[in-house]
Amino acid sequence: MQTATPAPRKATRPRADALRNRERIVTAAREMFVEFGPDVPLDEIARRAGVGNATVYRNFPDRDALVREVVCSVMDRVSEAAELALAETGDAFGALERFVHTSADERISALCPMVQSAFDQHHPDLEAARERCEQLVEQLMDRGKAAGQLRPDVSPGDLMVAVSQLSRPPAGTGCGTADRFVHRTLQLFLDGLRAPARSILPGTAVTMEGLRQS
Repeated sequence: MQTATPAPRKATRPRADALRNRERIVTAAREMFVEFGPDVPLDEIARRAGVGNATVYRNFPDRDALVREVVCSVMDRVSEAAELALAETGDAFGALERFVHTSADERISALCPMVQSAFDQHHPDLEAARERCEQLVEQLMDRGKAAGQLRPDVSPGDLMVAVSQLSRPPAGTGCGTADRFVHRTLQLFLDGLRAPARSILPGTAVTMEGLRQS
């Protein structure tokens, strides 16, 4: 007598409420990392997210896992902004401008200090999010150059350094108070990117790879 072969188990999908809890945790962590820095207590993050401590640890076993998820989520949102800009027809430089201002609102500079030397910068999720973001920004800039609107001697590294440095102060230093200056300062920078260039830049264009190695 043959034994019946058990039917293969179906992969279980996270429940909708579990996904919502995870999203709330990431959103709360992002807000609090920006306001107070990466060392904010996890129980405070749980409280703002409206979940229990156990829910936080069930989704993120340690602080590094949560920080990585926050950084990846910000890069994904920046990538989505770049995709929307690339989908626009018409003024290539105008699309680049809108992308830069949207990226600034993601508070990139406040999150950058969290990627410290002890942080696993080569985690597959982080590398995938970073590679996608860099490729899209490069495409966006290439389109501006092809249209003759963006000066040819700049690279994605130049753009992202400026956005991160000009958009927000470091985490935990009153980020909200700088909001009224951010877009004005960024527009001054963007005006300097327009072609034809009015000056010769010192040094060489900054690539994203060169930026990581510096």
